[in-house]
Amino acid sequence: MNMVGRYVLILCLGVFLGLGITMERTVFAERADQQPLPLAELRTFTEIFGKVKSDYVESVGDKKLLEDAIHGMLAGLDPHSAYLNPESFKEMRIGTEGKFGGLGIEVTMENGFIKVVAPIDDTPAEKAGLKSGDVITRLDGTPVKGMSLNDAVKHMRGKPDTDIRLTVIREGESKPLEFVITRAVIKITSVKGQMIEPGYAYVRLSQFQAGTADSLRRKLSKLKEEASGELKGLILDLRNNPGGVLNGAIAVSDMFISNGLIVSTRGRLEDSTVEYTATPNDYLKNSPMVVLVNGGSASASEIVAGALQDHGRAIILGTKTFGKGSVQTILPIDNGAALKITTARYYTPSGRSIQETGIIPDVVTEDLEFKKKEVVADRLREANLQGHLVNENGSGGDDGVKDLPKTAASGPQINSDFQLREALNLLKGVNIVRNHASN
Repeated sequence: MNMVGRYVLILCLGVFLGLGITMERTVFAERADQQPLPLAELRTFTEIFGKVKSDYVESVGDKKLLEDAIHGMLAGLDPHSAYLNPESFKEMRIGTEGKFGGLGIEVTMENGFIKVVAPIDDTPAEKAGLKSGDVITRLDGTPVKGMSLNDAVKHMRGKPDTDIRLTVIREGESKPLEFVITRAVIKITSVKGQMIEPGYAYVRLSQFQAGTADSLRRKLSKLKEEASGELKGLILDLRNNPGGVLNGAIAVSDMFISNGLIVSTRGRLEDSTVEYTATPNDYLKNSPMVVLVNGGSASASEIVAGALQDHGRAIILGTKTFGKGSVQTILPIDNGAALKITTARYYTPSGRSIQETGIIPDVVTEDLEFKKKEVVADRLREANLQGHLVNENGSGGDDGVKDLPKTAASGPQINSDFQLREALNLLKGVNIVRNHASN
């Protein structure tokens, strides 16, 4: 069967190591406006090909030379376009089934080095301490400079329970860091959540899969039951979420937006210009929302944040997102290889392209370390003064200032997560304003 024209539409930033990716298949018509072949440039290419074949110090096979030429052509387009030879394409398909050992990180190529976009929750990379923005310079002592992204990923993948040593440069550190990470079969739970205060829910999305919206709906139903049927507010955590499936991002956005555009894609092909609109429902019935983002929030995460921001449905809090606003398509080729190529940009409901610029939060808040100030001695209060007047309504047992409850080990550590605590304060503030307005 001729596979030309069959596309696989994905919203992945670079390469997942140990992460299954569900892909949407769409068929597009072949272009009718093919340009004439650039004969002069092809003659130059043929001449150079012949010179390398005859004059290079060692004999090089035709297949290698042509594959290298294809790799170079695609690498010159953008960081996300690539040629997948039959072996690489097979590995990618195996990767989507989760049947290999990996580290659990989303990576891309930057200036010849491997850059960590985001470690995925509960994976070897996240447990080892890798962070968004880390630059990997060596793999088991071998320099990354000069490797292709696919070669580096192939090196990092391997049998479960085997180790790999990464040399990492991290901003703020005076010397490179060394990480020894044990590969594992990566199993991702994309939705986690819990109540963090009566009526206020926290849900974390670690990536977008085809079933993420259904999982989110089930989780929110359970949280609503805990809140006696209604939530006062929701914190949706998209920090270090590198993206995933376009349909997953659209379905999650649609849960909270009642009408209008969610996202649109535009490319050179007529069929790549698509608009996705919301259905008339709001799962939270307009309860306030805060969405947490950071530099590791990319692609599908930015679609959700941008849609909720443009519709005024949620307050976006955190730091600027990654800025990946392009769509990649997998084109299988008859020889068993595939072409991954950028075919469209996506736009938020207001028409913003977030490519390169990212989503700017409504409230810019750095991920600061939150520490409770130690008080050596109790402050002197009115109630401590000799002969003070007694409150006619009865004396209170405390001053109303309490720590927020401790959470489960796998959940948000709200007493140490500054951005999360600020999000909760924002939700409470919105409810206070709404109550005053209704009265």
